[in-house]
Amino acid sequence: MYDLEDSFLQTAQSAAIAAARTIGRGERKHSDHVAVEAMRKAMDRVPMRGRIVIGEGERDEAPMLYIGEEVGTHAAGTPEVDIAVDPLEGTNLCAKGAPNSIAVLAAAPRGGLLHAPDVYLEKLVVGPRAKSAVSIEAKPAENLKAIAKCLNRSVSDLLVVILDRPRHETLIAEVRAAGARIRLIGDGDLAPGIAAALEGSGVHAVMGAGGAPEGVLTAAAMRCLGGGIQGRLMPAKEGDRERLAKAGFKDLSKVFGLDDLAPSDDIVLCASGVTDGDLMKGVRFFGGGSRTRSLVMRSRSPRHMRFVDQVHLDDGYAGALQI
Repeated sequence: MYDLEDSFLQTAQSAAIAAARTIGRGERKHSDHVAVEAMRKAMDRVPMRGRIVIGEGERDEAPMLYIGEEVGTHAAGTPEVDIAVDPLEGTNLCAKGAPNSIAVLAAAPRGGLLHAPDVYLEKLVVGPRAKSAVSIEAKPAENLKAIAKCLNRSVSDLLVVILDRPRHETLIAEVRAAGARIRLIGDGDLAPGIAAALEGSGVHAVMGAGGAPEGVLTAAAMRCLGGGIQGRLMPAKEGDRERLAKAGFKDLSKVFGLDDLAPSDDIVLCASGVTDGDLMKGVRFFGGGSRTRSLVMRSRSPRHMRFVDQVHLDDGYAGALQI
């Protein structure tokens, strides 16, 4: 995957730039559409035999980047790669001009990422020091005490990110009763999940149910950063149980750990900011080009995470370089 890092970065940047041109217009479907088209066009230039395992939906539901779609050049001798994508994580955030909308993809050798259906996944995401001390089957108060002990803090110091949804009323009440602080977010739990694995980010855990595809992307990030994630599939809509059974997920009590969600030890994840966020600034435009802020991480030794601040000049631009 190392040789493809720059190609994957350019793919995420292309989607971010396209989506950023729609910020604040209130057209979430259009924002998602342009991001998907830009990402697919860039991905088809990558020298690989790629397959989308986490994408925009089933083939009949999504015009681009559907689950099972073949991408890349497919030239002889190129590697077989499984890819998880979210061309616009936080479509509502982009449509409203709100923080933490990103374009993201993760890649691994064939079989290296779980083929998760698009249902809810109850998640518990923590950083490296607490990953062995928590359990999604434990009460929130127990997990918060364990996290605080691992970090040598009090529970009142901890900040937990939770999606602001009616389904989380009990969880929110329990976290508050335990004494921890909460940040309620409207959309996009991937960026907070990454932040939970970074010391000094101010985020100590992500709890609650969000999309299973986003859970796989979060797991890919945890594989790179040394953090921990646990999850349980959660059917919530009519037909979810049948879809899960058809995909081979019959035991809904099963706890999925990092080795289930992102089993490969050779994962690359690239994310590029669309709107300003906790991890990265969003896209900036100027006459003749744009500027992106992105991050690239890989799990295989030497494991690393790098921030990339890049200026993209339009063809034929002869003006002064913008900073």
